Amino acid sequence: MKLITWNVNGLRACMNKGFGDFMKEADADIFCIQETKMQREQASFAFPGYQEYWNSAVKKGYSGTAIFSKIAPMKVTYGLGLAEHDQEGRVITAEYPDFILVNVYTPNSQRGLTRLDYRMEWEDVFQDYCTGLAEQKPVIVCGDMNVAAQPIDLKNPDSNHKNAGFSDEERAKFQQFLDHGFLDSFRSLYPDKTGAYTWWSYMFKARERNAGWRIDYFLVSANGKDRIQDVIIHNEVLGSDHCPVELDWK
Repeated sequence: MKLITWNVNGLRACMNKGFGDFMKEADADIFCIQETKMQREQASFAFPGYQEYWNSAVKKGYSGTAIFSKIAPMKVTYGLGLAEHDQEGRVITAEYPDFILVNVYTPNSQRGLTRLDYRMEWEDVFQDYCTGLAEQKPVIVCGDMNVAAQPIDLKNPDSNHKNAGFSDEERAKFQQFLDHGFLDSFRSLYPDKTGAYTWWSYMFKARERNAGWRIDYFLVSANGKDRIQDVIIHNEVLGSDHCPVELDWK
């Protein structure tokens, strides 16, 4: 089974930059996207062969997630079940016969870490939610988690220390997720691989120079780790400031 996660930074814009072509070429069983920045009724495009599940933010043009699946899930839920965390369309959960998939767009702590306190609160709620699901069956958590976990996961760790996405607090929360029994699937296969990034700033020709960050993940609960076959970062695919990431799952 092939799963893809991709922060498209606005699906309508990405559709004009090759999203449909990549979707057809990749032919994944399940596509998870983040930062749709739209309500479904705002566009007329179709995704033949895929069932669609959307969780849009209350605020139009902001955040939002979607799952496109060739396989009909047994159950789909939206959000975390808490009003204070469910206004921005950040979580969709799809249950399949032998695993549970959680598509997530983690809140950004913002410049100056102005939203860090909320981010820390959200992280605890979200991790408890995922840990609870893992008691039922293997869980795959995928999406833009807005944190580079280790210095190897960004080009310039020293100059970005304490910035949003590489603060001590955010990295500690990511480690807390791993301590709860989840595995960073890419690093489990490629512990020493450098230059493996999934996001690049639009400024300073960062993508041309591969001055990026790895902030898009497939985390897998311990009871599913033996099913990880490969994780592929498709850094050749344009259309967003992020690139797609693929999980091959048996």
